[in-house]
Amino acid sequence: MAPPIAAGDEHDRNSNHQQLRSETSIDYDKVTYKYAQYLPYYTPGLQPPLEEFSHADVGLRADPEKKNLLQAPGVTVHEITPNIGTELRGIQLSQLTSAQKDELALLAAERGVVVFHDQDFADIGPERQREFGRHFGPLHVHQMGGHIKDYPEILPVYRDFVSNAVDNEISNNVSSVKWHSDMSYEINGMGTTIFFVLEGPPSGGDTLYLSTTAAYEHLYEDFRRRISGLYATHSGFSQAAVHQHRERYIREPVETVHPVVRTHPVTKTKSLYVNPLYTRKIVGWKEEESNAILNFLYDHIEKGQDWHIRIHWTPGTVVVYDNRVTQHSALRDFKVREGSDTRRHMVRITPQAERPYYEE
Repeated sequence: MAPPIAAGDEHDRNSNHQQLRSETSIDYDKVTYKYAQYLPYYTPGLQPPLEEFSHADVGLRADPEKKNLLQAPGVTVHEITPNIGTELRGIQLSQLTSAQKDELALLAAERGVVVFHDQDFADIGPERQREFGRHFGPLHVHQMGGHIKDYPEILPVYRDFVSNAVDNEISNNVSSVKWHSDMSYEINGMGTTIFFVLEGPPSGGDTLYLSTTAAYEHLYEDFRRRISGLYATHSGFSQAAVHQHRERYIREPVETVHPVVRTHPVTKTKSLYVNPLYTRKIVGWKEEESNAILNFLYDHIEKGQDWHIRIHWTPGTVVVYDNRVTQHSALRDFKVREGSDTRRHMVRITPQAERPYYEE
């Protein structure tokens, strides 16, 4: 297997091409904005496909009791729901030790989503943010090329009047809900992910999360056995198709085969690894058979409120989630009007993990 592409190498490769700022309805050449450094850019020019690499999860070296993290002075722990979500207060992500980060990865693997409030993380700068993400694995660079200037590994999620109005991904849907695991079409899946808010609308723009581990465990035992060991294709072509400017691609889209049920390398729990945004077909099955099972799993995952939570973004909120055991969907329900300075500006740092696998 080839070694992971180092983030610095990726940076150097991108710096050989012109970085262009994406279109926005707000003229940032005339408006002072605290987080202008995090505006979306793209870098035209294709790069080779990502290659598979071996990954050792940092959660494997964590204290199972997580004493460094959960018993640190001043820390309070609140379980949001029985199946998903833990909230930690009284600690700053920017100040975590290596041991505490390892335990955070383990906690995210166990609880799916870990929520932090009143954080200074948005203001520590992209260099420190990138280093924080690198602790958990090689950082992913998105196939569509969205990034902040000079940091291809830091993905801005930006919406204002212009970018919201031309959002092709939801143009034919009755709601903005699009459940998925991030870039499940890549060979190495996404792992312990950091997502935080820079600025949000007056209301709306929340993010929904769910536990695919709990969804799997709520299935009847015989049904779990039937779907375990199956494989399905995951495709990045549909995501590429909604982007009108092909010249902005960082890489050509890929299609990859992954297990329908995957095993977490740290907790050894099983979770469902199919989502309607990227999963296409169960390998070896007839089209109708595949559609019947996948549509049942999608409905089961998405309608099981027992394993769902909703995160409302306020200044200083940071969410750390494990892509291997969760799905999520942004809610693009907020209103933006021409001439308005309303925006939803988020940042995601996405470490990659192991290639998804299944074991008994």
